[in-house]
Amino acid sequence: MKISARELFGELLDPGSFVSWDRPPVSVPVSARYEAELQAAAATAGVDESVLTGEGLLRGRRVAVVACEFGFLAGSIGIAAGERIVSAVERATAQGLPLLASPTSGGTRMQEGTIAFVQMVKVAGAIATHKAAGHPYLVYLRNPTMGGVFASWGSLGHMTFAEPGALIGFLGPRVYKALYGRSFPEGVQTAENLYRNGVIDGVVPVPVFRRIVHRALTVFLDGPLPLPEKESDPNESSNGVGDFLAGHEEGPALLDVLDVHAWQSVLISRRADRPGTRELLRHATERVPLSGTGQGELDRTIVHALARFRGQPCIVFGHDRAGQSPDNTMGPAALREARRSMHLAAELRVPLVLVIDTAGASLSREAEERGLAPEIARCIADLVTLDTPTVSVLLGQGSGGGALALLPCDRVLSAANGWLAPLPPEGASAIVYRDTFHAPQLAAAQRIRASDLKADGIVDRIVHEYPDAADEPVDFALRMVEAIAEELAALTATPVEKLVADRHRRYRRLGLSAES
Repeated sequence: MKISARELFGELLDPGSFVSWDRPPVSVPVSARYEAELQAAAATAGVDESVLTGEGLLRGRRVAVVACEFGFLAGSIGIAAGERIVSAVERATAQGLPLLASPTSGGTRMQEGTIAFVQMVKVAGAIATHKAAGHPYLVYLRNPTMGGVFASWGSLGHMTFAEPGALIGFLGPRVYKALYGRSFPEGVQTAENLYRNGVIDGVVPVPVFRRIVHRALTVFLDGPLPLPEKESDPNESSNGVGDFLAGHEEGPALLDVLDVHAWQSVLISRRADRPGTRELLRHATERVPLSGTGQGELDRTIVHALARFRGQPCIVFGHDRAGQSPDNTMGPAALREARRSMHLAAELRVPLVLVIDTAGASLSREAEERGLAPEIARCIADLVTLDTPTVSVLLGQGSGGGALALLPCDRVLSAANGWLAPLPPEGASAIVYRDTFHAPQLAAAQRIRASDLKADGIVDRIVHEYPDAADEPVDFALRMVEAIAEELAALTATPVEKLVADRHRRYRRLGLSAES
């Protein structure tokens, strides 16, 4: 059973809140046969075109909506439908409203030919203008969504979800068989398969999409909340390194907090039970997971989500300890997902939090051929120039270009046992000494530990471990979330122009003394 546009609005919007924006369709010269088809379609579907537009409330928030009606000539898009969509998008942009679009269509209306086909250009242009103005555009694909509709406004969402079981693709199965004399492969053009391959962010029914939209718009639009009051902690210093803990015995474990050998930090960071990015997100609110690049790539070694840390909205992208193994390390797709998060943060003026916890990027033929090194370079360049507040968190291992790609932010936090190095210490030892036995010596000499990184101006703030985050995962995660929230609050209060200028100066002077 296909969901009609009116049924969609009924499930998506607050009861009785929908207000139509539609005017009579623009007049288009048509043949007598086509006019008869239009009249029959209107009588059957109960609407005057294949698209309905308007506004309504979603949990009290005003939103604009555009939805196809498949019952009207299979939701196909001609001149009148294209004009109706563009008019609605332009009105949403002018009024500063978030826009929710729900296509279900066979594609271009063949009866109107090429001029109908190129309607997709003006629709895509209007949506690009809406997004460039900083307004959210969220998409819910219904069954089916095919052809030029999927290849234009159906694929431009900041976030894209789909109806379970929906047929979604570029070339329809019937057309494919007519052109090539064989059936299209089973299971390819499904919402679930596109989700598994990183084309869309999820497959959910309409009521769940409503909840997702509410959370997403809360992150995108509601701005930061005041940080909750917290009791002063006599053991927390302003730089996060910490004084001696009242109530703790002064023994070796406590001394390790203040002066852990670099190699010891490396070993601690590799504990399988050390808390990672997912543990931080468990203490966030308004979480909405994202998936893939939107371009057919997905890397299971990373986590990507919208969230609020202590009321501070942000987009979170980080390495996932649970998804990594010696045979499964981050590849080019992970970095393209990182760049998606950067572009999303910039377009919607939302702070970005990047979490580093990687043993290194993938060393494989596939990674080389799919552009690993160029993607690292693009990540660094994007971050240095990004027009939104940014925070980097060195949570554990920080090895090689995969770590460097997420580093250059306005503020860099580090766990006490976090570290950053060009290679794992064993790799550095292999280069310098032609063995791995000198790894502890190289770790110290390269100044990779958190306290050295802070002294060298790479890290701004160190978050305690007492003495190891794996031994106190919840308390550590709460401290790190609190530190991230404090940095986000301070950065959000700073003009973006100053942030970008300060960021440029910061990284311009890396490695230079104060007198230089």
